[in-house]
Amino acid sequence: MKIIVQKKNLADEVTWQYEGIVLRREENLVVLEALFNRPDTPFMDIVLKMNDRFVETFYSNRWYNIFEIYDRDDAQIKGWYCNIGKPAVIENDVVSYVDLALDLWVSLDGKQAILDKDEFEELQLGDDLRFGALNGLKELQQSFLNNKPPR
Repeated sequence: MKIIVQKKNLADEVTWQYEGIVLRREENLVVLEALFNRPDTPFMDIVLKMNDRFVETFYSNRWYNIFEIYDRDDAQIKGWYCNIGKPAVIENDVVSYVDLALDLWVSLDGKQAILDKDEFEELQLGDDLRFGALNGLKELQQSFLNNKPPR
């Protein structure tokens, strides 16, 4: 089943949209597959390639989503890109989330890098949004320190 993914800003405006295929649905999550649709781009310790396979998990009760990235050529896992955002809104054919700028990259060797801290600090967030985002980041970091992404 196809699903549309919508990344939104704080004003609830769609800033990026793409299509994926639903792999699994549960009460508070959806797992989908999408292909990277941009030109090859160096990123951290890898290269994101056109048509790399992303297995993306969106949660309606957590302040993040997780993209597990697989190489288009050899299908080997490259790492995990995690977006910090408001809990996802999961509907039949659309999943959307409000991006809060903060991201976490986790390499295969377990190294973690927090990205876009400056952008996050510049956002005009209320205490509840800031608290939710920072707690989501801490939860993610702890989960990966335990050598497993959240499920």
